Amino acid sequence: MTLEGAQGALQPALNGRQKAAILMLAVGREQAAKILKLLHEDEIRDISIAMSSLGIVKAEVVEQVCLEFAKNFESPEGLVGTYETTEEFLRKALPQDQVEKIMDEIRGPAGRTMWDKLGNVQETVLANYLRSEYPQTAAVILSRLQPAHAARVLALLPEDYATDVMMRILHMETVQREVLDSVEATLRSEFISSLGRSAKRDSYELLAEVFNNFDRKTETRLMDAMDKRNHDDMEKVKALMFTFEDIKRLPHESVMRIVAEIDREKLPLALKGASETVRTMFLACMSKRAGSILLEEISALGPVRVKDADAAQSDIVATIKNMANAGEIDLTDNGGNDEIIP
Repeated sequence: MTLEGAQGALQPALNGRQKAAILMLAVGREQAAKILKLLHEDEIRDISIAMSSLGIVKAEVVEQVCLEFAKNFESPEGLVGTYETTEEFLRKALPQDQVEKIMDEIRGPAGRTMWDKLGNVQETVLANYLRSEYPQTAAVILSRLQPAHAARVLALLPEDYATDVMMRILHMETVQREVLDSVEATLRSEFISSLGRSAKRDSYELLAEVFNNFDRKTETRLMDAMDKRNHDDMEKVKALMFTFEDIKRLPHESVMRIVAEIDREKLPLALKGASETVRTMFLACMSKRAGSILLEEISALGPVRVKDADAAQSDIVATIKNMANAGEIDLTDNGGNDEIIP
């Protein structure tokens, strides 16, 4: 008898959470405890709720659930999960509008919970969304983020509004679970899902990343060709690119952090093909002795192939972008802070 047949004869069809709960009960407490430790809090809660409402499960159904689980691992090639296979799987089981809602959320920012996802949303995007929210709602949301992320968001909000939000964070009482659930539901339906729809991948950002990975000769050739075809499009791509020479528009503090993180062995080769301005910026972040050694290393290289210098620069740019993604530096900061401290 098939699983569907067994379920139809013995009890209503089981959903995924109920099947997971049955498997947990079937493997025993010790093994289940090990599995539960690897799951997220929301997953544990869902399985626990399903488990508590199972009631009596016929032995035949337990056997069929276990067989279905084992069958998924019979293929010697294993399983492959992608956006496409997931969407195809969902379309066979759910209505179209529900499938689109789930896929929009999956394609949104990374993270298992709503708050994980929110922590990966760019601060400018989140700040623009919060501007239209009540200060109390914004306070609840920001209080759930990492302090560094919340600080960057607050810095982008109007001063009066940001002050109001911070005061509400200070005097916020314990947030009821119902309120938190309501905020999460609103974020999921109005914010995260819209991000999934709007950012399956911005085509200009994608092309900027492609250009960042070209060698210098190919980049120049194709950039010129693109510029002749559509100047405005190419300008948008250029604005999203970050190249080694763009380091010259970063503030001294950011370059100091970059020097501390990059592979120093690749720096002489990268600077060999760099402008004097960029070279001077790196030297300004070093001691006089370290700078002298670096200049000697650059001189000792002699003539180098352009593609080798480009490769070294690309590696350093990759490190810089990782730092920016982690919030350690801001690539939009052009170092133009002219404030004077008396």
